[in-house]
Amino acid sequence: MLLTELLTPDRVVVPFAARDKSEAIAELTRHLVEQSGGRFEEVLDAVQERESVLSTGIGFGVAIPHARSPAVRELTVVAAVSSVPVPFDSIDGEPVQLFFLIVGPEASAGPHVKILSRIARLVRRESVRQRLVEAQTPDEFCAILLDAEAR
Repeated sequence: MLLTELLTPDRVVVPFAARDKSEAIAELTRHLVEQSGGRFEEVLDAVQERESVLSTGIGFGVAIPHARSPAVRELTVVAAVSSVPVPFDSIDGEPVQLFFLIVGPEASAGPHVKILSRIARLVRRESVRQRLVEAQTPDEFCAILLDAEAR
């Protein structure tokens, strides 16, 4: 499964307005629900509950909040780029500029883990992270991902 099969330009927020962790999670969740349906409060609660267990700020300026929720019908991914680093309680203590939110129903556990792993592998590459942070539009962001997945 490729990330670019799930993440299309209409699911990318550039520029991202959030300035703290709770705003970031809420803004990502709102965008996800607008794109794929579901009940905002229920999805937000699931993401916040997962985040309370352990921060999904994986380091290197990247956060991948994720959750499973019966409020959504299918596995959905949204992304965002913040021009201003956002404090996120990341494992390395650094703020975040690249966000990927993954939410799916319970039945999507397998694909959910695969797409989470796929994102983590892609953003491990500094050149990919840097290009994504510099993306000025959702189309450019997705083109960078498409190129990265082809390598």
